[in-house]
Amino acid sequence: MPPVPAEPGPPPGTPDHGRPAAGGPADPAEGPSRESGRLSGPLFRDEQSEPAAPGVTETVVLRAISGDAPPAPGHGLPPHPGAPVPPAPPANHLAAGQPHFVPSSHPGQETPVAAQPAPQPQPRKQRGGRNLQAAIGVGVGLGAVIVASLFVVKALFLVVVMAAVAVGVWELTSRLAERKQIKAPLVPLVVGGVAMVATGYWAGIQWAAASLALTGLAVMVWRMAEPPEDYLRDITAGVFTAFYVPFLATFVAMMLAADDGPQRIVLFLIVTICSDTGAYAVGYKFGKTKLAPTISPGKTREGLAGGIALSMLAGALLMQLIIDGGSWWQGLILGGCAAVTATLGDLGESMIKRDLGIKDMGTLLPGHGGIMDRLDSLLPTAPVVWLLLAAFVGS
Repeated sequence: MPPVPAEPGPPPGTPDHGRPAAGGPADPAEGPSRESGRLSGPLFRDEQSEPAAPGVTETVVLRAISGDAPPAPGHGLPPHPGAPVPPAPPANHLAAGQPHFVPSSHPGQETPVAAQPAPQPQPRKQRGGRNLQAAIGVGVGLGAVIVASLFVVKALFLVVVMAAVAVGVWELTSRLAERKQIKAPLVPLVVGGVAMVATGYWAGIQWAAASLALTGLAVMVWRMAEPPEDYLRDITAGVFTAFYVPFLATFVAMMLAADDGPQRIVLFLIVTICSDTGAYAVGYKFGKTKLAPTISPGKTREGLAGGIALSMLAGALLMQLIIDGGSWWQGLILGGCAAVTATLGDLGESMIKRDLGIKDMGTLLPGHGGIMDRLDSLLPTAPVVWLLLAAFVGS
């Protein structure tokens, strides 16, 4: 748009009816000067600027008005001085990119205000946040290792348990050190954990309990090499780690030691997996009532019921078919108890991870997290299944 020459001002000395003459005193009743409320230069045609110097041309840039968006009231020229200024339209009636004007206390003057951008829709988060293909691949691989070690060489599965215990202890102590600066001694925990699993398999529960006690003493002595600050905190975390990971895993080794040990391990694994699978499937489809919203918001009471039902069904079938001397009703009891302990174990580790402020205990298993993220429901279930099998069919 070509520049528009500014209208010449009135001759010097001629008073302006809209404001005091140039250089004259301002009227106190009118409040602040209109010049102080203006951004720069005249905004409207009835507001005359100071006379320009000879030979100097002033230009005023006018905002273009599109044909499909008529100018809003208050954006054009006021009818005459002293006329009331109509209120500005709501912000949502303004075209995108146009400035918003609000009425001023001085007649014929408006103050521009930057228009607020329209709120953008929030992107939807991916459900679960895990790689499903990687999770399935890792799960199939772990299943193949377990089956091969169980039914080819039974003692080879014991090595798998020891390796899982060592990695689980390392993951837990590492996260405690990173997030809480808790220094649980790693070396005595790993050595004592392997000893617990081995003695439980070859000598029974008494020797496993003795190994746990000796591991606790070793943790106390090992920590004495460090300064005494936080000594009690560190050894408490060490004793908890020794009980939570290797001692609970020892009951898996004791199930393996039975004559039908591989079948007992299969029963133990399947009822626990069915608990997790049934809870996820039913909770995803029908879940409405939260089970523990402050611990694990994704778990529902409907999902817990589905997990218990599927675990009881799997327990009844497997107890009748693969366990010597087992009965279907014993499988119902075993499956129901296993589902409850698996859920409690999952909630227990969720509490630990929330206290530490982490999502997973590790990154060793793509799509799953760490070893401890897979052992969370298995570890508390192992002593329950071992005890029920010993009560029903003997050890």
